[in-house]
Amino acid sequence: MIVAYALSPIDLIPDFIPVLGYIDDLIIIPAGIYLTIKMVPREVLEECRQRANYEAITSKSKWVAAAIIILLWLMIVYLIVRFIWKIAS
Repeated sequence: MIVAYALSPIDLIPDFIPVLGYIDDLIIIPAGIYLTIKMVPREVLEECRQRANYEAITSKSKWVAAAIIILLWLMIVYLIVRFIWKIAS
């Protein structure tokens, strides 16, 4: 639920209101994360943490995924620059 609120374009206080627009995000999202962690049973949370640590140590696929994403972004930037260059010429 907290992820949906964080990604939702609808806020309790709209972001375009100076200062107040971001204060609700700075309070609600961390509070929601804290409450979510407190609601997860301790055994489940510990098991997930151990699994994450094990996979972080043994998995090399994250570097491959990162490289693919970086290459995709570079390709997109290249195509945009090329398109703008053609328009300007």
